[in-house]
Amino acid sequence: METETGPGAAIRSFARWVTTPPQAYAAYFVALVLVAVLSFYVGTLRPKKPLGMAPPPVTVPRN
Repeated sequence: METETGPGAAIRSFARWVTTPPQAYAAYFVALVLVAVLSFYVGTLRPKKPLGMAPPPVTVPRN
């Protein structure tokens, strides 16, 4: 069996390494923290208001 080289082999080797039990727990934890941080960041973003779409002015009724 020949030794595999190249980017595909490196990815497969990393995937095989990261799915072993100690690394799998750490990888799951890192992914969980990454999702939590990204969702918090996206939740704090303010949507940009379009330029010409102002809310209608509030009119005060006059008696």
